[in-house]
Amino acid sequence: MTQTLDRAQSFCDRFGLRLPILLAPMAGVPAPALSVAIANAGGLGACGTLLMQPDAIAKWVSGVRGQSNGAFQLNLWIPDPPPVRDAAHEAEVRAFLGQFGPAVPAGAADAMPLDFGAQCEAMVNAAPPIISSIMGLYPPDFVAAMKANGIAWFATVTTVAEAHAAEAAGADVVVAQGAEAGGHRGRFDPSKAEREAVGLFALLPAVVDAVSIPVVATGGIADARGIAAALMLGASAVQIGTGFLRCPEAGLNPIWSAGLAATLPEGTMLTRAFSGRAGRSIATAYTRAAADGPAPAPYPVQRALTQAMRDAGAQANELDRMQAWAGQSAALARAEPAGELIQALWDEARQLLG
Repeated sequence: MTQTLDRAQSFCDRFGLRLPILLAPMAGVPAPALSVAIANAGGLGACGTLLMQPDAIAKWVSGVRGQSNGAFQLNLWIPDPPPVRDAAHEAEVRAFLGQFGPAVPAGAADAMPLDFGAQCEAMVNAAPPIISSIMGLYPPDFVAAMKANGIAWFATVTTVAEAHAAEAAGADVVVAQGAEAGGHRGRFDPSKAEREAVGLFALLPAVVDAVSIPVVATGGIADARGIAAALMLGASAVQIGTGFLRCPEAGLNPIWSAGLAATLPEGTMLTRAFSGRAGRSIATAYTRAAADGPAPAPYPVQRALTQAMRDAGAQANELDRMQAWAGQSAALARAEPAGELIQALWDEARQLLG
């Protein structure tokens, strides 16, 4: 047990933390207040910048720094190749979505994606202690820019092969994401996201054995038992997403929060129905129907096509039409202030570890 706690303490010392618990970066979900509370309690806050313009990234960082000790990570997806558009198929998807929300206009998915290079530049300019990646690896020039500015790179991986590739590319830490995780799967090759969906407790020790850099465990961890088990399996820290979503600082829609509390592991499902990329959601009327409906359009076309339905569901407080991401341990999430919760989780985990 001493070795396990020493490894966690070494990670904390290296990255300026008091607790080896990270908030998972979730694009569009956690309010800055959640990161502030977690950072001030000694953990690591997070911002998923996928949907943010450069000025919004700078504003988020300034706001969090003004209220906390500044311990946070910024995260960005590695972009997919431009999608192949199919007007006839998109018309089928739009007609299907019209059963669940407002009519979707033909040009709903025509907007240009955000500028990845400009987002990367904004992240470096914000000078966070950590920048993390998901869906692939940053290009070498951006890795060099991070290193030159003293920014650590945490690379999210879902397989041992991806972990090897991340270490070879210069990652300082790998974040091993198990298939239990809520939200999008981080698989580098999106076509294999479902076929190679490895559970965390099989993936984690294999990744720990495969790389020489620290490993953070994420996916299905929402209580002290999960934290202790992940550390025993070789993780240096854990990353929690769904487990913090019911905290008041997250500002989650109450219907979504209640849905998490009532969702058993088998009540979630991997689906491409929201964005075109595989992600784990509460199994709702829409996701179940979509499994038998027209194939989703590619990412990010599908995300744009479902925007009106998702907005309407949120405004009407109807979970069945909302994008209600959820990990398989959703029911373990506690509706407590984030600062108190993260401290309690670590205290309980340390007791379990002796």
